[in-house]
Amino acid sequence: MAADFYEMLGVSKESTPSEIKKAYRKLALKYHPDKNQGDKEAEDKFKEISSAYEVLSDENKRAKYDRFGHDAYTQSGGGGGAGGGDPFDIFSQVFGGGGGGGGSSIFDQLFGGAGGGGGGRRNGPIPGDDLRYDMELTFEEAVFGVKKEVTVNKTESCDRCSGNGAEPGSKVVKCGYCKGAGQVTMAQGFFSVRQECPKCSGRGESFEKTCNTCAGQGTKRSKKKISVTVPAGVDTGNRMRVRGEGDAGAKGGPAGDLYVIMHVKEHEIFTRRDDDILCEIPIKFATATLGGTIEVPTLEGRANLKIAPGTQSGTVMRMRGKGVANLQGRGKGDQHVKVIVEIPTNLNDEQKEALKAFTEACGDTVNPMAESFLSKAKRWFAG
Repeated sequence: MAADFYEMLGVSKESTPSEIKKAYRKLALKYHPDKNQGDKEAEDKFKEISSAYEVLSDENKRAKYDRFGHDAYTQSGGGGGAGGGDPFDIFSQVFGGGGGGGGSSIFDQLFGGAGGGGGGRRNGPIPGDDLRYDMELTFEEAVFGVKKEVTVNKTESCDRCSGNGAEPGSKVVKCGYCKGAGQVTMAQGFFSVRQECPKCSGRGESFEKTCNTCAGQGTKRSKKKISVTVPAGVDTGNRMRVRGEGDAGAKGGPAGDLYVIMHVKEHEIFTRRDDDILCEIPIKFATATLGGTIEVPTLEGRANLKIAPGTQSGTVMRMRGKGVANLQGRGKGDQHVKVIVEIPTNLNDEQKEALKAFTEACGDTVNPMAESFLSKAKRWFAG
């Protein structure tokens, strides 16, 4: 059995793309072949986590995997199977730069290789991080949809400097810390590690005077109220993306997204299974025996349900179209009603006598289930 992609990366099914990417980056650096030369086990691990990330980082592939697992990519014809990409290309897309192998690999750029040269400024825009918000919903809110206002702690672009970190009117000058290179080299054990300049954030330039509001960071932490419209039919574990409501980007990069994870409370009457709902209804002994009509609760209010004569306890009846609206717009599920025949208790003397008379009048002719069982038992004992 193939290993679960989420387990490979050490994340949960509710993890945001940002959390999945972070987990992949950590493992990719640990198992990269350039760091583990000659280690076949590390190389195989690198390929496995790359395959997992290739699927889970793609919204459509991830949705397909969540629904069908590995079977989604092992059907006849393949259809762009899981983990089909080059692991070095995937690594390159995440970290930027060359793929792997050789002195110019991205791994050498990150860890300084033998020569410690190369690199250069990182002036390109950097997207902001995605954020996660866990939303608790009542059963009714999940079934019918709801509009909620949530408060999120997030990084936003500084209003005073428009995100560039400079006091308005300040001149641009070469960064004195990295001499305009945008990177500095740090010695860490046996490695000579090149990293982004902490003073200019890789730009290679700074300003005569930093912004008084954000101290040159270009961003600020704040609480923001965001309106979220939850569609009808969501369930626990569903993810909802609110574009552009994550942390602000750097160097003109776009903001990340906000991922809202749904958690639905249990209901005292209804139990949900996908788009169907289930409930148990007690009925009287006489109703089960003679038949009749009972009133049952549904999502839309009260409804009548016919009970056929001789209905047994535990019988499940379907009420079509009385379930939950499908998120993809494919109609509604059904409501399944399980009837439980309630046995009378605390009978008075008159009622007991009436029941005895009823039992004597019935004899053994109205107990087909008992007759069937006794017949099977006799065959068992005889055999």
